Amino acid sequence: MIVAKTLTFYVARRFLAATAGMLLALTLLVSMFDFIELLRRAATRPDAGFALVASIAGLRMPFVGLQIMPFAILLGGLLAFWRLTRSSELIVARAAGISAWGFLSGPLAVALGFGLIAIMAVSPISSAMLARAERLDASYLRAGGGVTALAGGRLWLRQGDSGLEPGGVAVISGRPARLLGTDRLADFSLTEVTIWRISAGGSAMARIEAPRATLRPGRWEVEEATIFGGDRLPRPPARFVLPTDLTPDRIENSFASPDTLSFWALPDFIAILEQAGFSALRHRLQFQSMLSTPVLAITMALLAAGFSMRNSRRGGVAQTIAAGVAAGFGLFVLDRITGEFGESGTLPVWLAAWAPTATGLLLALALLLHLEDG
Repeated sequence: MIVAKTLTFYVARRFLAATAGMLLALTLLVSMFDFIELLRRAATRPDAGFALVASIAGLRMPFVGLQIMPFAILLGGLLAFWRLTRSSELIVARAAGISAWGFLSGPLAVALGFGLIAIMAVSPISSAMLARAERLDASYLRAGGGVTALAGGRLWLRQGDSGLEPGGVAVISGRPARLLGTDRLADFSLTEVTIWRISAGGSAMARIEAPRATLRPGRWEVEEATIFGGDRLPRPPARFVLPTDLTPDRIENSFASPDTLSFWALPDFIAILEQAGFSALRHRLQFQSMLSTPVLAITMALLAAGFSMRNSRRGGVAQTIAAGVAAGFGLFVLDRITGEFGESGTLPVWLAAWAPTATGLLLALALLLHLEDG
């Protein structure tokens, strides 16, 4: 019993070191390519210097690490178990009567820890840093307006406004009402509306208060609008029309990316979206995917064990490890495919999020059962 526990801790320590090293190496590698791509985009932006690009790339690193983590567990596990089988340590342990399920409990606990830490601790940090990176990206490397925030039930929009001055912008805030009718292109309304009209230099030109604003094709129709001009004196309430290129679909598509919301923030954001009458399929899919992350981490550890220990005594190690990498890539492709079906509503969200994990888990268990009993 003591020998089995010692072996379990030893294998877990080797697995932890290999996985952590692989996670760090892959995160740095992918971040380097991301940094190069940002440099390419910044080449045509004179106000985007090297320090800004480096800041954006650095802010994106925790998000990159979260995306890479399952594959890092697979590759790190393949490396750790391959080293243990090459040195005959696992072969001797199994010859001594220690079951593979026994010494795998340590690596599985490590993988579970990676998954839990990822969604509970790293996710809030990653989402905050990614949101900051997206804001910098939008301000310096991209052009155009859109939703900047949706919090406390109020929607914030930014659009071009050249009515008062070329290059001006309009910032619109209000509480979203439900889409009128069932058509996805139906009119969209805001209540308790405030509109700030801002010059290209950032000076406030006018403020508009109104009980309601309705988005029509090519324009906002603002009812009983009270306009405060540069003299800060209110004009009598009247109907006001503000030209716009926004549509209900553009507003919905420009909502905060699910990646910029932490595991803890997603449920409240989903409730706000659905209360406003928008689809929350992408955010529900992201939440279910996060819930499946610990199980996916365990699945990757089991896959690594199943492939790396399978034929070690009969050669073909390179082919076996390549098969493990191919299996991981296949799960990634399956995840992308089911994700697309989930976002379109073709598959239930829970099925789209959990199908790749369940498929990988069944494959890993089949491999290990064949290794242990076959």
